[in-house]
Amino acid sequence: MIALRTPISLLHLAAAGGQGNRCIGGHRRRGYAQRRHLSVAPESLWTRGPRPPRSPAAAAAAAARSESSTSSLPPPLENAAFEEYYKKQRVVQEEEWDAFMSVLRKPLPATFRVNASCRFLKDICSKLENDFRRSLENEVSDECEEYALSPLPWYPGNLAWHLNLSRKQLRKNPAFESFHEFLKHESEVGNITRQEAVSMVPPLFLNVQAGHHILDMCAAPGSKTFQLLEMIHQSKEPGIFPTALVIANDLKVQRCDVLIHNTKRMCTANLIVTNHEAQSFPSCSLAKDDSEAYKDHCKPRRLEFDRVLCDVPCSGDGTLRKSHDLWRKWSSSMGNEFHLLQVNIAMRGIALLKVGGRMVYSTCSMNPVENEAVVAELLRRSGSSVELLDVSNELQELVRRPGLSTWKVNDRGSWFQTHEDVPDSRKNVILPSMFPSSTSIHEGHTVYTDFDINSEYNVPFSRNFNIEDTNNVNCDTCGISSSNSDQSLGSKFPLHRCMRIVPHDQDGGAFFIAVIHKLSPLNENQVIKVRKTENLLSKNRTMKLQEQCQHIIVSEVLDDKKLLDEQTKLSVANQTSKDGNLIEVKMASDDVEYSQTESGDRSHRMDKLDYQHKWKGIDPVLFFKDEAVIKNIVSFFGIEESFSLEGHLVTRSTDNARRIYYVSKSVRDILELNVRAGEQIKIASVGVKMFERHRSKDGCSCAYRLSYEGLSLLFPYMRKRILHASQVDFQHLLQYRTINFARFADARFGEEAASMMPGCCVVVLREGYQVVDSIAKDPSPIAIVCWRGKATMNVLVSPPDRKELLEYRFGIKAFEVEDEKSNKNIDALAEGGL
Repeated sequence: MIALRTPISLLHLAAAGGQGNRCIGGHRRRGYAQRRHLSVAPESLWTRGPRPPRSPAAAAAAAARSESSTSSLPPPLENAAFEEYYKKQRVVQEEEWDAFMSVLRKPLPATFRVNASCRFLKDICSKLENDFRRSLENEVSDECEEYALSPLPWYPGNLAWHLNLSRKQLRKNPAFESFHEFLKHESEVGNITRQEAVSMVPPLFLNVQAGHHILDMCAAPGSKTFQLLEMIHQSKEPGIFPTALVIANDLKVQRCDVLIHNTKRMCTANLIVTNHEAQSFPSCSLAKDDSEAYKDHCKPRRLEFDRVLCDVPCSGDGTLRKSHDLWRKWSSSMGNEFHLLQVNIAMRGIALLKVGGRMVYSTCSMNPVENEAVVAELLRRSGSSVELLDVSNELQELVRRPGLSTWKVNDRGSWFQTHEDVPDSRKNVILPSMFPSSTSIHEGHTVYTDFDINSEYNVPFSRNFNIEDTNNVNCDTCGISSSNSDQSLGSKFPLHRCMRIVPHDQDGGAFFIAVIHKLSPLNENQVIKVRKTENLLSKNRTMKLQEQCQHIIVSEVLDDKKLLDEQTKLSVANQTSKDGNLIEVKMASDDVEYSQTESGDRSHRMDKLDYQHKWKGIDPVLFFKDEAVIKNIVSFFGIEESFSLEGHLVTRSTDNARRIYYVSKSVRDILELNVRAGEQIKIASVGVKMFERHRSKDGCSCAYRLSYEGLSLLFPYMRKRILHASQVDFQHLLQYRTINFARFADARFGEEAASMMPGCCVVVLREGYQVVDSIAKDPSPIAIVCWRGKATMNVLVSPPDRKELLEYRFGIKAFEVEDEKSNKNIDALAEGGL
């Protein structure tokens, strides 16, 4: 009996180990095997008899399990419902269907963009054109029919490049290792952004100009935001700070962290990252008493934007070439569930847009319910206040197709042409705005009734194609003529002005883009009464969005009570329907009411910054006003009066500020407006890090050191703490990071360093450097931040940035980057007193 207990207990333990293996990675099972091996031999526990033959049913079950165990293979790239849906919608011509599906099943080629404002732009472009392009063509000449690496013909300045290989091929093939490492490093330092080609398109249609205030409503992960930052820095005059700004917003805190990380590479003082639901983004309108104080100042009284990028959350089926999981998960309901959220986000964008401004609405979906249906609803609600622009003359090299004017709505396998056809039990889910034939059209809006652009007309736009000449086009396509009934059910808005990018036209992904121009303010007289059967999405449907959305995670954005509360605060123009659907937002007077509700007691607002603590989990943004510290910094580094620090420095610490950030004038005005309005904006990140407190005991008279991120902004205005090094010594500093004064090749440089007072300084590459009086003529010399210690000069620059300087300035490629630990505590060099 005792002998039997051991195997029985071990069997139970083995069973428990099997369960533990699923929970904690198999530690219990391994422990059991080790104990069994060390204590008792298996043959002494029991004698295993011959295994009985399996029954046919058991054998079949085992075969099925074996087959399922091989499911680690890539998912099948097919979905019958997907094919049926888009065949029915006629997104491409019938004869194109096979080519369309064939390209969708192929890996997506890798694409990237060169930062137009980066320091080594010419060097990088030369390297791509002369080195990598030729070497890659030799490597892949057998695999690629045409080319390996080439610039995208439609992107301005040949700054965007297309690689005829997928990202997986690029990573796995040893022949491309050097090019892959080049892309990784240049991405890390901000010279290159790896981005899907179609994702680069929407910012280009914004037509960004100098001085524009731009809102990116759903910005994460940040590639389009970075693109916008490039544009505002590229449009400025040399030596002059840009007056434009970008506010990049996202719903999720985690996604804001990714957004901050990706835009940090730009080192800009003209960016604010916010954390809001896009459909309820605050306007920061001031009440009348505060507006009076602003009468004599050129400062904003409410938050308005010259440009709005509305790249909304969507079903994402335009990314099938890289998101293979979508083949299995895709269903037509995904687009239906996003529709109302997309409308509400875009309507908020129009409300925040200045008169004369431009908004780009875009999705990475092919679904007309998320695309043309949303645009039609925007035109319907806005009346004559906005127009859908014809941009066929812009980016003429880009192959695009006109938007659809007819489509159908699918719900649970049933197809509907009008909302009247939808069963009553589903009318709260399938909304009238999803259909092209809605009759709630504002009489003041221009309607093109002389001709209809049929959905079947989907040939690519040629370079000389004028979209307004489509009345001369024969709309019979695929051998099927559109019936009069189909035309009567089509949209009467000029949706052909929208743009569809399909994968097989340019070997890329799919995208939808519409450009909207605001003609006049939205007001009560232009409110369009939308049908009252539209209901808000329920919380359960929001949770379903989280599971299905692969492009952007949307959480708790459509909670009925929360959205109704927001509508109350925003004072919805006219009465919304009983189900709480947001129709229109008043502009001036109602925003004043909203700001009054949020701001509380205004008498103490400018004296105390308690409102900056209202956002849970977000550090407050505080203007740094310690005059003694600011004067000490100005005196220590010899900063000219023309570069004013007062009013431009902010911190996220309530006391003993560890880091100080610099913000541009345009950003400062927004921060001041936000304070006056009661801290309506939830700010996750702002400005560029300029100074950082050190804890060195070297006897430095200034408590702060410079940050390398802000050096490019500050250096033209510095007149103290500057040393000029020879090429040899500058190179050695980059390579070895810490050098004793006596070991510099130039003895004079070593003496100058030794005679300087301890603390932070800037070392400039001597060759080609000339001191200039005019900032506009500043040659942007090569400079690095260092710490003058007790006996050594220590470089306070990250390994990737040092590697960049060594490669492009000295032609040294063999440079090992230290691990993350050495980069995390860079201030230790100053504290160590080496």
